[in-house]
Amino acid sequence: MTTPVPDDLIALAHRMAESAGAVIRRYFRADVEIDAKSNLTPVTIADRQAEEALRAILAAERPDDGILGEELGTHGLDREYVWVLDPIDGTKSFMTGRPIFGTLIGLLRHGRPVLGVIDQPILGERWIGGVGHPTRFNGTPVRTRACPTLAEATVTTTSPDMFKGEEAERFASLKAASRYVVYGSDCYGYAQVANGWLDISVERDLAPWDWAALVPVVEGAGGRMTDWQGRDLVLGAVGEVVASGDARAHAEALAIMGGGALS
Repeated sequence: MTTPVPDDLIALAHRMAESAGAVIRRYFRADVEIDAKSNLTPVTIADRQAEEALRAILAAERPDDGILGEELGTHGLDREYVWVLDPIDGTKSFMTGRPIFGTLIGLLRHGRPVLGVIDQPILGERWIGGVGHPTRFNGTPVRTRACPTLAEATVTTTSPDMFKGEEAERFASLKAASRYVVYGSDCYGYAQVANGWLDISVERDLAPWDWAALVPVVEGAGGRMTDWQGRDLVLGAVGEVVASGDARAHAEALAIMGGGALS
């Protein structure tokens, strides 16, 4: 999509975020049972019911679109528009009472991300970005900040434990080359990049529901989000990602994470 995302789709994404948030707020810091999925990641009733709420709106208003959801399955991936849903990105934060998780609502057109929402329903924070629109934080346009070199960058990742073997060596080199590193971010780190509060977020092994909503938010704020080789993130991409507020620091991060010489 080179033309702007229609306003009605942006309005729909807002309504979806409101619906999921109403579910999540009922269960936050409540005594809810935590189950383990087949990949040993946690899931709760809040995850499932929030995705049900998102799907109910799509069934009523966009029944011909495809859906790729983390909790409740997939259909119609060959359709022009596919909604990519992660009701709670950062379930470990949610289940431990930390309000830095988020609901992710992404929209792909022909496999490319064109619209994204990061919604933090406890703090009342929402970022939305789409092709042809500036990223907005609670209605106000936001921009990434200038960061001409990696040496000036504050970097985030959810956990350093996600990097194994040579990847761990590369992340150690990235950490050594940057100014500061903070952990425990999940989707919230990408929102902070969009707002200019952080400079770089780097992660691996992300599923489409982890990154599809993030790309329009970061890039609509003037940033760049790619895989470790600098390629655009599209449906089927390997989930190794770097999001940066400044293209200059992004290039340096790619040189390390994408296979450059280890220091």
